[in-house]
Amino acid sequence: MNAPITHTTTTRGLRTADVPAIQQKFGKNVFTRQRKWRLLVILKNIVTEPMFLMLLFAAGLYFVLNSVTEGMMMLTAILLVSAISFYEEIKSEHALEALKQYTAPLALVIRDGKETTIATTELVPGDVLLLHEGDMVPADAVILSANDLSVNESVITGESFPVEKQAGNNHPLYQGSTINSGACTAIITHTGNNTTLGKLGKAIASTPDEKTALQRQTQAFVKQLAFFGVAGFAIVFTVNFIRSGDWTASLLLGLTLAMAAIPEEIPVSFSSFMALGSFYMSRMGIIPRQAQIVENLGAANVLCLDKTGTLTENKMKVVMLYDHINGQLHDLDDKDTPGNSRLLYIAALASERHPFDNMECAIMEAFHKDRQQEIVLPDMIHEYPLEGKPPMMTHVYPRGDAALAAAKGAVERILRVCHTEGPAREKIMAQANNMGRKGFRVLGVASAVIKNNVMPATQDEADWQLEGLIALYDPPRASAAGVIAKLYDAGIRVMLLTGDHHSTAAYIAARVGMYGCGQGLTGDEVMQMNDTTLRRMVKEEALYVRMFPEAKQKVIAALKADGCIVAMTGDGVNDGPAIKAAHVGIAMGKKGTEIARQAADLVITDDNLAMIPVAIEQGRRIYSNLKKAIRYIISIHIPIILVATIPLLLGWRYPNIFTPIHVIFLELIMGPTCSLFYEKEPVEDNIMQMPPRQKTSSLFSRNELFVSMIQGLLITAGVLSLFAFFMRAHSLEETRTFVFTTLIISNICLTFANRSFTETFFKTIRYHNPLTPLIIGLSVLLLVLIQLVPGIRHAFGLTPLSIGEYGICLATGFVSVAWFEIYKWLLPSPR
Repeated sequence: MNAPITHTTTTRGLRTADVPAIQQKFGKNVFTRQRKWRLLVILKNIVTEPMFLMLLFAAGLYFVLNSVTEGMMMLTAILLVSAISFYEEIKSEHALEALKQYTAPLALVIRDGKETTIATTELVPGDVLLLHEGDMVPADAVILSANDLSVNESVITGESFPVEKQAGNNHPLYQGSTINSGACTAIITHTGNNTTLGKLGKAIASTPDEKTALQRQTQAFVKQLAFFGVAGFAIVFTVNFIRSGDWTASLLLGLTLAMAAIPEEIPVSFSSFMALGSFYMSRMGIIPRQAQIVENLGAANVLCLDKTGTLTENKMKVVMLYDHINGQLHDLDDKDTPGNSRLLYIAALASERHPFDNMECAIMEAFHKDRQQEIVLPDMIHEYPLEGKPPMMTHVYPRGDAALAAAKGAVERILRVCHTEGPAREKIMAQANNMGRKGFRVLGVASAVIKNNVMPATQDEADWQLEGLIALYDPPRASAAGVIAKLYDAGIRVMLLTGDHHSTAAYIAARVGMYGCGQGLTGDEVMQMNDTTLRRMVKEEALYVRMFPEAKQKVIAALKADGCIVAMTGDGVNDGPAIKAAHVGIAMGKKGTEIARQAADLVITDDNLAMIPVAIEQGRRIYSNLKKAIRYIISIHIPIILVATIPLLLGWRYPNIFTPIHVIFLELIMGPTCSLFYEKEPVEDNIMQMPPRQKTSSLFSRNELFVSMIQGLLITAGVLSLFAFFMRAHSLEETRTFVFTTLIISNICLTFANRSFTETFFKTIRYHNPLTPLIIGLSVLLLVLIQLVPGIRHAFGLTPLSIGEYGICLATGFVSVAWFEIYKWLLPSPR
């Protein structure tokens, strides 16, 4: 038997001063792939975009037509558009890289003789690791000392059964494997690409490239709009070619429409919104482990909470003892300390010597406080890890020619292995229920003598004797009731899935104000139900007790099958499978296990329950702002497309009012507006009083799409009205100036009208967005430059406007959009 883990006196570890030199030699503990320069990859993606290729082709056509000025302007515009796209891609890339730093797991090491927590990326060969049950091994290492250690090495071997490990070179630890049970100290031998995992070319927890539902919806929507662009291109080219016989000019005009129709801003907006939104959330202490998870946050309508460490403080204290041997009940809060309690002694033997679990810490604290003289606990010779339904665990110690086994676990399990039946069982359960009704967590404690040191095959087979009950209190978080109320206001149903006894869980649920907690269901009852019955029950019952991983997973599967978008919180090893199964898995960053954090989609760094509604609010904000951006894109593209086609199809005096230069100028305004301005929009006041969005196959509801189309059509009506009026007595250049100026003013008005679809301009103007003056300023500046600089004005084919004529354009653009403010004012107030 290997010696148990000792304190930092075992080894002093590396000196902090020596680490930089070692890291300089071996690099950081990260898995790196040989790949092309990232900047070149981004540039390649930009220059292969359809919009870029069309712009380049249009510039070439200008030169073919000997329109050198226009060709040079197109090339300049290409550089500007590409620069904006490049900036947005780089910004998103940096946000994702920063997100990786936030999500990097942590490791407990010994440096300078002290235990310290560092990011696993900072580990170097020679670092001494302290690993416990549930930890992921962050680098290849050799075990220095171990305590009943078993490791899951399936990431390397593919074998799911845990492997027992001991100290020495013959039992190495591999990066990516998981501590299944026990604990150990180990010294790192290899990091990064030099590990066994690195040599196999595997990256731990690499982000999958699968498209999310929202990505698929967005891409489908873009393809639909692109189809109209291609169809419009064919129509414009054909009609112009039939009328003029000039294929180059006809091709140029067809490209103008295609550029106006293809909404290339939408994919850019999606990626930047998700990446930047996730990064901003990380800085708040809410870390999305994948940027796309914010998509599900706004749709979550069920939150399954674990009790310990989530609803409660996870600061346990032993408050009551029931000694079954002498029938005495001790209330430790009343200073009724038994003194040299055998019950506490056996419970201490059943706990880790240097515990990391809060429950075991509380037991050891109570044991040392109860002893009237110092006592040296013996060295353990065998361990049966926590297992079973409900669970228990056993430690075995030498005792002369025999051995003493000490066990603790769920009361029902302890009574079962002790074969406690009849009145004795009823008395014990009555005591346990009384403790549970006070919100206490209750454990059963038992002991057994193992003769001849022949260890039973399982811990259930020992000759157990009941010692008694231990009650621990973990008070509800002070913020819990307020958080639950906020979640209910947001239309989110809250459920409690816990391994605790029914009375304990019911007490805590009542204290925090949870609804729908009836008789409750146990894990065993859940497993016995068929899928149909369980789907019915999960709609009605919010309290689930004595739950184990398989039961939690089954409840979540039933909720998902019923169409719910499920979020699940947890911090323990056993919570990992359920966290992984949920649409949004939420782990606690401080006291949670590494298994829980790695399985989660979202990590709350300070374990603050109040951050969960904040995370949901941010998810809703990002999704809401993305929809604002896309609806803006739809609305403003409609008048550009229709103004480019309707005069041609109706045979107006000036059938082709726009050239590619005008369209690319509008793109220069629209791109930053939707990708940068709307991404910076703050949370709307009522967003957490609205019900969760429905996760459907369509990005927009019919009403939303209808309103956006009406916005675009009314802008079109205003612009075409001016077009039809002024073309009768004005030149092409004069008419174009009216149309182009009105369209830009309409665009500015639409940008601010779409800041909210429920609140009017008089409220949205007070929204704090640092880009507001920039968007207005740049748009106005560009209009002024086009009007006042003759060379630019001539290149755009425009003429000067008088103040009165500007007033006509301003009034038309404003009226074309202002109706939407009246529409919002007449709408019924949202919930």
